[in-house]
Amino acid sequence: MAKRWYVIHTYSGYENKVKADLEHRIETFGMQDQIVDIQIPTEEVTEIKDGGKRETKEAKVLPSYVLVRMEGNDETWSFVRNTPGVTGFVGPDSKPSPLRRSEFDKIMRRTGARGTSAAVPKRTSTNIEVGQSVRVLSGPLADFDGMVSEVSAESGKVKVMLMIFGRETPVELTLDQVTVIA
Repeated sequence: MAKRWYVIHTYSGYENKVKADLEHRIETFGMQDQIVDIQIPTEEVTEIKDGGKRETKEAKVLPSYVLVRMEGNDETWSFVRNTPGVTGFVGPDSKPSPLRRSEFDKIMRRTGARGTSAAVPKRTSTNIEVGQSVRVLSGPLADFDGMVSEVSAESGKVKVMLMIFGRETPVELTLDQVTVIA
């Protein structure tokens, strides 16, 4: 029987425990031929802290979800559903729905896994928000203070309104060029 990818829902923060428990149960009950892979999709996220310090960490692409590649039958569905921390499958209650190949590929492309050749964009998050006062740390406008008018975490940039020559002027800066003023 063909093995397909299914999405299981877990309690929040239990993804790694569910994966470990499921792997242990598969080995204990000899289900290796029916349940062949378990994935918790992650991606690298760069956070920019005050002072422009960058911190890179792993973040779950789908918090509270785990992907399982297995045969789709009542025995495997029941086996997975009865694993501690699993709340159920994504799909109708009576019969879980497998992921389409395109859906699986899209999820895994974000993780940079599965030998994809495409460059994986890294996500950036920041504590800088529209309306906050910031000080420019570097560049020709260093030591100017201004108000954030736009934040683009994806591109790592922020638009700041600076008072230059008595006029408010919009300036685009990188996130590491500014710090929040308390």
